[in-house]
Amino acid sequence: MDSTLDKWIQIGNQRRLVTINEATKEIRKRFGLNVMPHNISYLAQYGRINKYKVGNRVFVDIKEVEEYYKTYIFRKREEWEQKLGFKLDWELAFDLVSERERTKHVHRLHPYKGKFIPQLVEYFLRNYFKPVDIVLDPFMGSGTTLVQALEMGIHSIGVDISPFNCLIAEAKLQKYDINKLRNTLLDMLNRTLEHIEQRKRKEFDEKVNTLIRKFNEKYFPREYRRMLHIGKIDEKEYSSRVMKEFYEEYSRLKEKYRKDISEDGPFKDKPFLHTWYSSEIREELAFYLSLIDKIEDESIKKAAMIILSRTARSVRATTHFDLATLKNPVYDPYYCYKHKKICRPVNTIAQHLKKYTYDVIGRIEEFSKLRKDAYYAVFQGDSRRIDIEKELQRANPEFFKLYQKEKIHGIFTSPPYLGQIDYHEQHAYAYELFGFERFDKLEIGPKFQGTGRKAQEEYIEGISKVLINMKRFLRRDAKIFVVVNDKKNLYPEIFERAGMEIIREFKRPVLNRTSRDRNPYYESIFRVEVK
Repeated sequence: MDSTLDKWIQIGNQRRLVTINEATKEIRKRFGLNVMPHNISYLAQYGRINKYKVGNRVFVDIKEVEEYYKTYIFRKREEWEQKLGFKLDWELAFDLVSERERTKHVHRLHPYKGKFIPQLVEYFLRNYFKPVDIVLDPFMGSGTTLVQALEMGIHSIGVDISPFNCLIAEAKLQKYDINKLRNTLLDMLNRTLEHIEQRKRKEFDEKVNTLIRKFNEKYFPREYRRMLHIGKIDEKEYSSRVMKEFYEEYSRLKEKYRKDISEDGPFKDKPFLHTWYSSEIREELAFYLSLIDKIEDESIKKAAMIILSRTARSVRATTHFDLATLKNPVYDPYYCYKHKKICRPVNTIAQHLKKYTYDVIGRIEEFSKLRKDAYYAVFQGDSRRIDIEKELQRANPEFFKLYQKEKIHGIFTSPPYLGQIDYHEQHAYAYELFGFERFDKLEIGPKFQGTGRKAQEEYIEGISKVLINMKRFLRRDAKIFVVVNDKKNLYPEIFERAGMEIIREFKRPVLNRTSRDRNPYYESIFRVEVK
């Protein structure tokens, strides 16, 4: 008998082995969990459960899979509820939804801090609204509510104080001539790559890369990490000594190949761009921006702006370990505490521009096949004061007629969380690239104002004024859902001031957080009605 088959029979006698698809069906049936095959494949791939291969087929022990879900799903739920002291709405956790689904199609068209996942929006739109209803998001952000509404055939209106947020939302929502979009963006990409190739100093780059490789092989081999781990090397002292030697050779290369390069370049009057981008990167960004200025199709122009903004975000002059914080600009090679070797800041936009061009085209094309025939409207303005009726009548008379007949059926929104994000500053590069006006002082609850008593009072007043203003445009029976993290217990007073009452509070567990914070964390989704 074949030895592999013999081993397989022996294992099969000890365990109940099933395919990934069979395990998925059994877990769904037994526990009522919305498990997908990719969830169980992930467990097997990363060693959470054992996998057994026979030829090209993969099997798992169903008993082991069941034990995993009992231990890591249900036990975790019990522990969280014990620590918090109340029940959570676990169907809103969406912890079995893949990263790909969380960021599907245009939802990941551009990075944006503080947005909720589309599955949360979809859950409430599907259960409380119907196609042809009108839903409003007065804190639109990057447009998640509007995108999901359009996918489901629900009309939508979004308002945001940030011009750049409105650009992101419009780029997601617009109808495109896909062939024209693809041809235009690929032509822009090719022209930019040709421009870069003509300007790029290949010899210098090759010399620098060779120097980095030589030092990494000599001073930071694979064994270096192990020596760090067991404490045999003082990382700071050792790396400083090596980098001193490196910079001596590197300086000679710069003197030979770069002495005629000006560090001024374009955007001299733009402080963020001039600080966080090398002169060559700025020149490449400026070239692509000049191509954008020549586009006549406004929808394609906005898509190209998204590509340039994503690219700019990825090529800032910083280290790998400071990407999120931007402490000090770094233009030359450096010792990387993340990768434990010498790394080099990005020195051209070429790779990222190509990646994001194809990604944006793909995401827009994917969404174009899913979107329904529904109205949408995006307005830049202050939700405390904006007159939605006037804006809608001006922007889309047909949509305005529908609004006059139906009014707005409800709100699904997530206001800024107090003191957590500076919404304009997170895209400072984009504001300078495109010349957008900033309205930082009109943000509600920004990080720069903190979370003290004064900030809390201004937050209560700001959010309540938004809700009061929005009431003018709602039906009397409007359904209102507000997603918050109300650590300071401010929302009861906010709703009271706005003349609204809480009908129900959903408590959504948030599981996909950083590894540094394992404490139970939840968001509230308040369902409120006008008194």
